[in-house]
Amino acid sequence: MTDVSTIGVIGAGQMGAGIAQVSAMAGYETLLWDANEAALEKGIQGISKRLARLVEKEKLTADEAKAAESKIKGASSVSEFSSCQMSIEAIIENVEIKQKLFAELDATLPAGAILASNTSSISITRIATSTKRPESVIGMHFMNPVPVMKLVEIIRGLQTSDETYAVTKAVSEKMDKTTVLGVDSPGFIVNRILCPMINEAIFLLQEGVEREDVDNAMMLGTNQPMGPLTLADFVGLDTLLYILQLLHRELGEDKYRPCPLLVKYVEAGWYGKKAGRGFYTYE
Repeated sequence: MTDVSTIGVIGAGQMGAGIAQVSAMAGYETLLWDANEAALEKGIQGISKRLARLVEKEKLTADEAKAAESKIKGASSVSEFSSCQMSIEAIIENVEIKQKLFAELDATLPAGAILASNTSSISITRIATSTKRPESVIGMHFMNPVPVMKLVEIIRGLQTSDETYAVTKAVSEKMDKTTVLGVDSPGFIVNRILCPMINEAIFLLQEGVEREDVDNAMMLGTNQPMGPLTLADFVGLDTLLYILQLLHRELGEDKYRPCPLLVKYVEAGWYGKKAGRGFYTYE
């Protein structure tokens, strides 16, 4: 079985930085790279701030935080990933861009290394076609925010080997995550259920139900920690729209048809919390 000691993470946004943080906290040497140098610097600074907050809340000791921080290094290019036994991609949900990246990773990482994708909806089998090692390609879908949420959806492509799955599961568990095994079908498990639910909440908003009433009904009536419209703002309305469009296109069922109000919000640039405005307004 592949012995993983160094993990390369691609993408220093909210998901990628979170993955790098839990990787380092689990004791893995972690390389973090982003095509945008400013995003990389911001991602590393964000990790330092989150570790400091954990120390303040007495969830980590100062020594543990320092040890985790020392495990993370910024990379200037993917070519530095030649020492990694595993890479985890967390970039834009665009299959062509992901395939281009995986071809580059395939040429860089050593034989036997695992190429994982944090995609929330794209076919792992399709991503794997851009490599010469489809048996080593796997889906490793973390939830947001990564350091807090315990779940990792593992998705096997058509050619993913048993060893690749076993190692990925072991790495996830070392990161203090619980894994579930989904099928390589659009949306996997969580988004296949979650996105239509949020979409239905947006239809209710479009029909005149107050946003607070939609959210409070689901929080108090089904014991959800946040309402679907608030959650949509955290996910990103552009990301939600992309996933619904993919589900609608690939599965061909009208229950996945994006609500017209969601389309209008995305066209207006109201992407949610990251844009300062979505169904709610943010500072």
